[in-house]
Amino acid sequence: MNSDQPLWTPSDVRQDLPLQSFMSWCAGRHGSPTTSVDDFHAWSVREPEAFWTAIWQFCGVKGEPGTRVLVNGGDMLGARFFPDARLNFAENLLSQRGAGEAMIFRGEDKARDTWSWDRLRGNVSRLQQAMRAAGIREGDRVAAMMPNMPETVALMLAAASIGAVWSSCSPDFGEQGVLDRFGQIAPKLFIACDGYWYNGKLQDVADKVRAVAAALSVPVLVIPYAGDAPALAASLADGRTLSDFIASFEAREVEYVRLPFAHPLYILFSSGTTGVPKCIVHSAGGVLLQHLKEHRLHCSIEPGERLFYFTTCGWMMWNWLVSGLAVGATLCLFDGSPFAPNEKVLFDYAQDERFAVFGTSAKYIDAVRKSGLVPRETHDLSHLRLMTSTGSPLSPEGFSFVYEGVKSDIHLASISGGTDIVSCFVLGNPLKPVWRGEIQGPGLGLAVDVWNDDGQPVRGEKGELVCTRPFPSMPIMFWNDPEGEKYRAAYFDRFENVWCHGDFAEWTEHGGIIIHGRSDATLNPGGVRIGTAEIYNQVEQLPEIAEAICIGQDWDGDVRVVLFVRLAPGAVLDDRLVNAIRNKIRTGASPRHVPAKVIAVADIPRTKSGKIVELAVRDVVHGRPVKNKEALANPEALDLFADLPELRT
Repeated sequence: MNSDQPLWTPSDVRQDLPLQSFMSWCAGRHGSPTTSVDDFHAWSVREPEAFWTAIWQFCGVKGEPGTRVLVNGGDMLGARFFPDARLNFAENLLSQRGAGEAMIFRGEDKARDTWSWDRLRGNVSRLQQAMRAAGIREGDRVAAMMPNMPETVALMLAAASIGAVWSSCSPDFGEQGVLDRFGQIAPKLFIACDGYWYNGKLQDVADKVRAVAAALSVPVLVIPYAGDAPALAASLADGRTLSDFIASFEAREVEYVRLPFAHPLYILFSSGTTGVPKCIVHSAGGVLLQHLKEHRLHCSIEPGERLFYFTTCGWMMWNWLVSGLAVGATLCLFDGSPFAPNEKVLFDYAQDERFAVFGTSAKYIDAVRKSGLVPRETHDLSHLRLMTSTGSPLSPEGFSFVYEGVKSDIHLASISGGTDIVSCFVLGNPLKPVWRGEIQGPGLGLAVDVWNDDGQPVRGEKGELVCTRPFPSMPIMFWNDPEGEKYRAAYFDRFENVWCHGDFAEWTEHGGIIIHGRSDATLNPGGVRIGTAEIYNQVEQLPEIAEAICIGQDWDGDVRVVLFVRLAPGAVLDDRLVNAIRNKIRTGASPRHVPAKVIAVADIPRTKSGKIVELAVRDVVHGRPVKNKEALANPEALDLFADLPELRT
């Protein structure tokens, strides 16, 4: 594949893209440029009041915007968008009526279900009435340990419709992991499933639900899925099944409480691998505007299109996915392992339901590539026009595989943002070409840049990803942080009045971005900063390597690079393979990237959303305690890195 040419260009796409229409719309009303999308982005940053007003109007937000758009715009922490506005998040997501499909669900146990818009509305209405009867009011927290299924979406919308604050995690979290999150926010109602399927096995959660319920000491709503909901509800001090909860209420028109733009909508949690998770509070208005912009303009989603993201309810991509209802998309939900019973599962789903948008993680794309599956040869993906990837940087080989193995004329959008903003800083753009290994550019309305340690913008070198001006989806606060100290420390300690996101990044000659990994995991041998993704991009090309994780080990007054590898079946880490690894890294990255040590391990620890945890491994290697192992999907893997003899020489 010729690296001097883009992998994809927008020249052959239809000429009535929403982004094109929006640019023309803004030009007519605000005099914005239409010469290029880069010039338009610069305008969107320069004129935030005009831009975000245009998003509200063009996307048809239901509510009253008020007279003021942005106050204190020069102060990142003090800025307020639409301070006079009134809206309701659920009202905007319940955008359609009728028998059309709002949600399609597929569970690993082969469970299938389809919800029409009317069915969704009816269930939200009954749940809303039941929540009010249970005493839930504006500002109360509703916490859910649930699979990614239609009932979860309906429950969230019911909570949002009355102004309650929603927080969720997936049912694979351990008891302490659930309590580390929900125990901080004092929910008024705890919602849990009665079991779930994963990797071909029924997972019983009854004991965990009982333990969490006892610790939270709140009423519990048990949702039937893969277990015995009546028995579990009966075993709780204050438990009810879903059918009992809504039995007294008939479906009617959903009532919406219109609240301020900055009213709390979601509480999301940091990964928690360096301590108790931070509780990040997001506003209804900020989430709505940012997601409408990303879905409608950056992803070109049209009403009725099938939108899929492989996610759990413990990852911010679930919140991103469900906002697709606001543009009239049909959500395709999935619960379970993406490789049970085989690697074709999600592509079977994509073919059967004719996905327009297939969202997933870089790790999933790499795993499919290494499995040998070539979806373009095995599946009809004619309706698939956009594939998005996040969770970790997508390697250049991942880019190539999508075009060679999935679909040659697809728009591949590597995206990056985070739980902190429940959206993206940098992402795809349907009017720009896709270059191998690059994210296409910054999000509209976001003043994204790359700064060096002196706080100066840099081109052609790596630095910190920053955002220099306010944007609507900034958190409104951290829970239990009344003076805002944790909030300021998380994003504003590094540079005055500038959001420092913690990503090690680089502008490209095409105006795109490369994310080289988290800057707090950046290696620093000999005082030269190295992103871990640069190493992974090389070593994971080798067929003998299933996965890798890299850290910097304090050694002899400096830092040395240590690479741990999980081998493919049948592979052996002998001198030949070690030399091949080092040569690959030396020629593909640089001599400074070459690890001093290469060590084989049986497993690599990761968070519930699949991200490898470099900092936790680094702590174990240095004999420091890992503060919150409950945040990990496989905490036992950390033991593999303790007291390794190879690290003593």
